[in-house]
Amino acid sequence: MHVRYSLALPALAALFGAPAFSAGLGVSIEVPRLNAAEYHRPYVAAWIERADNTVASTAAVWYDTRTTKNPEGEGTKWLKDLRQWWRRTGRELQMPIDGVSSATKPAGKHAINLNEGSAALPRLAPGAYKFVVEAAREVGGREVVTVPFQWPPTQAQQLSAAGSTELGEIKLELKP
Repeated sequence: MHVRYSLALPALAALFGAPAFSAGLGVSIEVPRLNAAEYHRPYVAAWIERADNTVASTAAVWYDTRTTKNPEGEGTKWLKDLRQWWRRTGRELQMPIDGVSSATKPAGKHAINLNEGSAALPRLAPGAYKFVVEAAREVGGREVVTVPFQWPPTQAQQLSAAGSTELGEIKLELKP
């Protein structure tokens, strides 16, 4: 028996192979270069908060992930220095978190791309949110920068805010 698949295969490929388009969030976090005698890379936590200040999602956590006696990395004991993030959600999380946690970053601009439906950007109910970035550094300071936004985005939009010491410019690119 000979079956003709010439029309069926492209139709199935189009049906099942088409990408699912969903909203996204592009983030740029700047870690400024500081002129300090004893410089340590900052620990950074980035998360999405609802209007009532509850955490909708942790987008990124950068910390000392080197493995020593502590299988989670020696740096986990210092995560509590990210005080606002730690109190709101950090102490409830088990590190490392696949796709969310990673090693500290050097000075420069660092990009994070979040797609709706992922672990870092779950499906959010429509409404007002804040993207919050907190940085803390050994022999340094602590700083929190907040960028308010509306979800879901109806059009492409760029928003930003800037820190003054431990964080530079934080940029959000909302993608409908």
